[in-house]
Amino acid sequence: MAVQLTEFSNSLPQTDDFRSIVLNQTPLIDVRAPVEFNQGAFASATNLPLMNDEERQKVGLCYKQHGNAAAVKLGHQLVNESVREPRIQAWSEFMDQHPDAMLYCFRGGMRSKISQQWLADSGREIVRLKGGYKAFRRYLIDYLDAFPALMQQQNIQPLVLAGRTGSGKTLVIQRIQQAVDLEGLAHHRGSAFGRHATPQPTQINFENQLSMALIRFMENAKHQLVIEDEARNIGSVSMPKPLFDALKSGDRIIVDTPLEQRIHITHQEYVIEAQQEYPHLQDWVNFMLSAFDRIQKRLGGERHQRVLKQFEHAHEQQLNSGDTHGHQTWIETLLSEYYDPMYDYQMQKNSHKVTFQGNMDEVVQFIDSI
Repeated sequence: MAVQLTEFSNSLPQTDDFRSIVLNQTPLIDVRAPVEFNQGAFASATNLPLMNDEERQKVGLCYKQHGNAAAVKLGHQLVNESVREPRIQAWSEFMDQHPDAMLYCFRGGMRSKISQQWLADSGREIVRLKGGYKAFRRYLIDYLDAFPALMQQQNIQPLVLAGRTGSGKTLVIQRIQQAVDLEGLAHHRGSAFGRHATPQPTQINFENQLSMALIRFMENAKHQLVIEDEARNIGSVSMPKPLFDALKSGDRIIVDTPLEQRIHITHQEYVIEAQQEYPHLQDWVNFMLSAFDRIQKRLGGERHQRVLKQFEHAHEQQLNSGDTHGHQTWIETLLSEYYDPMYDYQMQKNSHKVTFQGNMDEVVQFIDSI
C-alpha cells in the first residue's frame, strides 16, 4: 500500500525572535526524540516527540543507507495514522494549556515542519522556531560569549557577595533583584556537601539557563550585577572562563554573620531541608558519609574521625527522638575548624576591594540603595 506523505502549506509561520522567547518564557514543544531532549533542552520546553528513540534510530539508519526520500517514507510508515493521532492530541492539549506555545526540532527542518503541518491539518496553528534547537542554542552561547563586553558597554558593575560558609549569602541573593543565583541555576550548593538528591542540569542545560538569566537581567536595566562568590566549577557544571573572570572581577560585599546564626542556617539547609529531598533518611546519611570521606585528606585524620563520631551520635539521637539539633555539633566543628581557616586564607590572597560589610539585612539595604 502506498504511503501518504505529508503535503506542506507555504504559509506555516516561523520565528527566530529568541530574545522574546527568553523574556516571555514562552512554552515550547520539543518534538525531538527523548534521547536528544535529555542531552540538552530549554527550561520552558516540554518533550512531546514526533518519533520515539527507536523510531528515530530506524529512520536515521535508513537515511544513512538509502537517503532522505527513503527515510521520510519510513518515518511516515512508522508514525502511521494510528500512531500519529495520540501525538497530535498531546500537542493540542499542550496548546490548550499554553496558547502562546511554539514548537521546534533539532534544525527547524522536517520533524518540526511535519508536526506543525499535522497540527494545521487538525485546525491548530502553531509557530515553529526557525533553525530549531540548534539556532536557539547558538543564540544563547553567543550571548554568553558577548556578555563580558556587553557589561562594559552598558557600564554594569559586577559585585561579588562573599562571606564565611553559612553566612546566608544565598538568602541575600534571593532577596535582591539585581542578582543571578548561580547555585540555583547549577542546582548545587557549591561545596563538598552541596549536591542535591536530584541531578544537576547537564552542562548544556546549565549554559542555556545561565544565558537566559543574563538576558533577563539585562532587560531590567540594572547597573550592578550581584553574584555569590563561587568557583568556576559548581558541582559538575562550569562557567565559561571569560564570563567567570568578568563576573569575579568586581568589588566584594561581605555578609558578616555570627557563628551561632551560621550554625542555624547551615543546619536548616544541609540537614532539615536536605533530608526532605531523600525518600529515606539512610539515603541522606550515606550521601553525608561519602561527603565526609571526600574531604578526609583536607580535614586530617584526627579531625575526620572526630567529625564522624559527632555525626554518628547526632544521627543516633535523631533516630531515637526525632530531634535534629545534635547535628549542630559537627556543623560547628566543620565551620570553625575547617571552613573558616580556608575562608581566611582565601581572603588574604584576594586583592579585590571590599566595598561594604554587614549583616544580611544591612547588605540587602546597601545593595538596594546603590
